[in-house]
Amino acid sequence: MKTLARPRDKDEILRRLRSLRIDSARRWGRMSAHQMVCHLGDACRMGSGEMAVSPASGLPQRTIIKWIALYLPVNWPPDIRTRPEIDQVAGAGRCPSDFAADVAEVEALIEAFAARAGATEWPPHPIFGRMSASAWMRWGYLHVDHHLRQFGH
Repeated sequence: MKTLARPRDKDEILRRLRSLRIDSARRWGRMSAHQMVCHLGDACRMGSGEMAVSPASGLPQRTIIKWIALYLPVNWPPDIRTRPEIDQVAGAGRCPSDFAADVAEVEALIEAFAARAGATEWPPHPIFGRMSASAWMRWGYLHVDHHLRQFGH
């Protein structure tokens, strides 16, 4: 299973992120490539506890859906809705500014997020609830992978 805690998996994600272009066409969803980059930054901030995101969790989300999302070896489906605070299309979260600078910032945020792999304190995920460091690292990889696939990268 790929995870941001594994250097080669993290490096693969960063290489794919760097290959993204501002005019990369989306295959699904509502975000532009630039909005997606900012969404990834907000998601890293959420995962590190720097950004509060409203919960939308229940027993199925914290158990069955979390297990399916993190451990079943299939790609996440298109058009999964995000929480309002990090919904770039709705105008929430960080606004896109300079594409290259925003990509560089997300690279740094992913590096910082991955560096927390050994941390014992993690905020609850808004949908999956309490998660271990290894679950957060797995989620981080899958989340970025999902959005890079959204743009063919």
